[in-house]
Amino acid sequence: MHCHVHTIPIDHPGDVSRLRLAIENSDIRASEVIAILGKTEGNGCVNDFTRAYMASELKALFREYLGAEKASAISMVMSGGTEGVLSPHLTVISRSGRASVDNLRTDGEKAFAAGVAKTPVITPAALGREEQIRLVSEATLAAMSDAGITDPADVHFVQVKCPLLVSSDFADNDGATITTETYKSMGYSRGASALGIAIGLGESGFTDAAAAAGLNCTDFQRYSAVASASAGAELDYCEVVVLGNSPASEGDLFICHDVMTDALDSGVLERASASARALAPEGFEIVQILAKAEADPGGRVRGYRNTMLDDSDINHTRHARSVVGAVLAAAACNPMIYVSGGAEHQGPPGGGPFALIARRSAR
Repeated sequence: MHCHVHTIPIDHPGDVSRLRLAIENSDIRASEVIAILGKTEGNGCVNDFTRAYMASELKALFREYLGAEKASAISMVMSGGTEGVLSPHLTVISRSGRASVDNLRTDGEKAFAAGVAKTPVITPAALGREEQIRLVSEATLAAMSDAGITDPADVHFVQVKCPLLVSSDFADNDGATITTETYKSMGYSRGASALGIAIGLGESGFTDAAAAAGLNCTDFQRYSAVASASAGAELDYCEVVVLGNSPASEGDLFICHDVMTDALDSGVLERASASARALAPEGFEIVQILAKAEADPGGRVRGYRNTMLDDSDINHTRHARSVVGAVLAAAACNPMIYVSGGAEHQGPPGGGPFALIARRSAR
C-alpha cells in the first residue's frame, strides 16, 4: 500500500480545474483517490452552500472518470470558512494497493496511511446523542482497519464530516431533537463525532457511548487529542477519514500530531516538528497542516478578555478560525492549510488537535 497527498488551490467554490489537470497529467490517478478534504470560502455555518457546491462538482468530476458508484465511494469532507489569510484549497488523498498483514514492511518503520468509512444515516433524533457517538466509534475502527492501522497510538488525525439540523427537522420530529437551534446542532454533532472517535481509539478511558452522551457539550475537559469534526447540511450520515502511520504502508510520507493549548499556541508547530525529526532524522518537508480552532468557552485567551463569543454579527467559529489560521500560517509561512472551526471535545477548551503530514528527505 502506498498513500499520496496533494494540495490543490481553488479559485472559487466550484473550481475543479487544477484537479482535473492533475488527473489528466497522471499526477493523480482518479481510481486511487479515497478522500478529499476541502476548505471552501463560505461562512462555515448552517447556510454555507459552498460545501455542497464543491462536493457536487467533485462528484461530477469523478463520475466522468470512474462512474457513479465508484465516485460515490470517495469521502468528500468540505469544511467551510477561509477567513483572514486562509487560502481555499483541496487536500486530495489517494492510495494504491490495500493494507495487508501479509505484506508488512521488514525495516520496522511505518509510513503514512489513510482509511475511510461511512456511518449509516444519522436521523435528526439521533444527532448529538448516544447513537451518533456509537456509530462514529464503529466507523473509526472500520477506517483504522481500512488504513492497515492496528495500534490506536499510530492514529494522528481523524476527520469526520457530520450532519446538522435544519428548521424542517424540528417540525418533522415533534420536539425529539437535541436542540431546536440549527447553529447549536452543529456543535452537538461535532461533539458527538469527537466523542465517538475517542471511544473508538480508547482515548482517556472513553469506552461507553451512553456515558459519553451525557458529556456532549457539557464537560469540555473530556476530549480527543486527534479528532476533527466538521458539520454540514450536505449529508445525513458521517464520513470518517483516519490518518496515521502503518507498517503496511510504503512511501516517504508520515504524519505526527500535537495539541494546541489555546488559539495563540504557535509553538505547536515546533513541538510537532520535534516529533517529525524523531521519525525522520534525515530531514523532512511539510506537505500539509491540519488543525482545529475554537473560541475559549471562558471568553479569554491567556487571561485577556476577548469578544469572540459576544459578537452577534460574526459567529465565534469564524473568529477562531481566522485567528488560528493566521497563527499557523505565519508559523509555517504557508496560508494554504486546513483549519476547521468548532472544536467541541476536540482538544482542550480553547485549543484543538494539530497534525503535520511530512515527506522524508532523500537518504
